[in-house]
Amino acid sequence: MYIPSYFKIDDKATMISIIKDYSFATLFSIHDGIPVATHLPLILNRDNTYLYGHFARPNPQWKDIKAQTVLAIFHGPHCYISPSWYETNRAVPTWNYVAVHVYGEVELIEHEAELNHSLYEMVSKYEPSNSSYHLEEIDDAFLSSMNKGIQGFKIKINKMKGKAKLSQNHPEERQRLVAANLEQSLRTDEQEIAKLMKENLKKRY
Repeated sequence: MYIPSYFKIDDKATMISIIKDYSFATLFSIHDGIPVATHLPLILNRDNTYLYGHFARPNPQWKDIKAQTVLAIFHGPHCYISPSWYETNRAVPTWNYVAVHVYGEVELIEHEAELNHSLYEMVSKYEPSNSSYHLEEIDDAFLSSMNKGIQGFKIKINKMKGKAKLSQNHPEERQRLVAANLEQSLRTDEQEIAKLMKENLKKRY
């Protein structure tokens, strides 16, 4: 990922927060000599050293992924930036966004207990706290039969890169104009980018 210095996220805690908040990732690897990707949720373990996930077993990506160095991309909020919001007409459109790239080596999960633990963690993350659904209450035999349809894996994290493109390469007043216009949108991504831009301005000035 190309990251100019003013867009680089240096803080590991910030990158971890993005991974947790936007955990539906794109996982890239090489299969039969060709780049392939799967879109799937990836969950951090407690000490933030591994990402856990699972493939549908018919998905061929897992069959030669063991020990590969793979790339998982976590896509944060993103939106179009119109030059009509600037104080000048000598400008062109751009796109603001946040993303984290994680590199690591894949280990296939061979033990059902470890797979079940990762599934419990995943369901706990996404299921509402007041939900009546609890994976641990599912019949063991049924869960074991369903597990035969997936291949669990974990990624040992070797490197993380983060990028927050929030108009930092523009003058402060222009950044404020962009954020103010984004705040008027009803779309979540625009609202989130506006919030991040304002937070970034507070840190810098």
